[in-house]
Amino acid sequence: MPLLLDEAVVRQCLDMPLLIDAMSGALAEFSAGRVTQPVRTVLEVGAEKNYFGVMPAAIDSREAVGLKLVTVYPGNHAKGLTSHLATIVLLDHATGGLRALIDGRYITEARTAAVSAVSVQQLARPKATSPAILGSGVQAQSHFDAIRHVRALTDVRVWSPTAAHRESFARDATASSGLAVRACASASDAVRGADIIVLVTASKTPVINDADVAEGAHICAVGACRPDQREMPTALVKRARLYVDSRAAALKEAGEVLIPIGEGAITADHIAGELGDLINGTVAGRSNQQQVTIFKSLGMAVEDVVAAEIAVSRAQERGLGQDISL
Repeated sequence: MPLLLDEAVVRQCLDMPLLIDAMSGALAEFSAGRVTQPVRTVLEVGAEKNYFGVMPAAIDSREAVGLKLVTVYPGNHAKGLTSHLATIVLLDHATGGLRALIDGRYITEARTAAVSAVSVQQLARPKATSPAILGSGVQAQSHFDAIRHVRALTDVRVWSPTAAHRESFARDATASSGLAVRACASASDAVRGADIIVLVTASKTPVINDADVAEGAHICAVGACRPDQREMPTALVKRARLYVDSRAAALKEAGEVLIPIGEGAITADHIAGELGDLINGTVAGRSNQQQVTIFKSLGMAVEDVVAAEIAVSRAQERGLGQDISL
């Protein structure tokens, strides 16, 4: 009988260290050509041009197949709802029958941060301990939690456009982690001297300046997910060594790649490789300690399907979730 997992059960069944390891494996399988996954289909809904994405994937090594339905409705905030919502449909790998329906909001949040943490493992300098987080929403919190598992953090800075939000984030993150997290008055103040930079804003235009990014920094660019959106300026992308989760998706969806290509500043060959290529050892990582590296994250269906399979397997082992019949 199919299983229904709400967010509370999903949270009980997933932890960040497990997700980081699972996402590393999923990325490696994808870049090795052992995942069946098209670039997601995206629709714009209504006059507000809300985002609706359909993301299927199958991975034989995990015996997992399914799809995620994801929406981004910015107007939800005014209704007291989160802007990002998702549902994951997990199928039985052997029969194609329905195995589970899973609330995908938390999976989207957590697996995105776990993938960024993998990029920090692979690309940030070993002694990188000072992150700047630009944004103060759920992805900011999730990235803070994830990166703490792969680097011993010291000086943590946060900035977002609303002073109350960044002050609240800094206060709550300090209380929950015991680390000193400080709110900065500007993005420049946050970024200067940081050796890990996390971009998780809702901005459609660059939020940082090339000149503020120190040599040797690693950037996790997460927030912009459409061809006309970007959080980084062309000059920064051009001088950095650039990695993506999916080359095909980046050349269709990532404004941080497509806008500089359109300006003639870079070509598609500026992408050094996929993060999975780096894990598999088929492309090189940073070439020196002064090089700036970027991981441009768009998110992939295989990440959702693998995370959902883990959640469902653990729920079944623990007797969690609700049996449903359709």
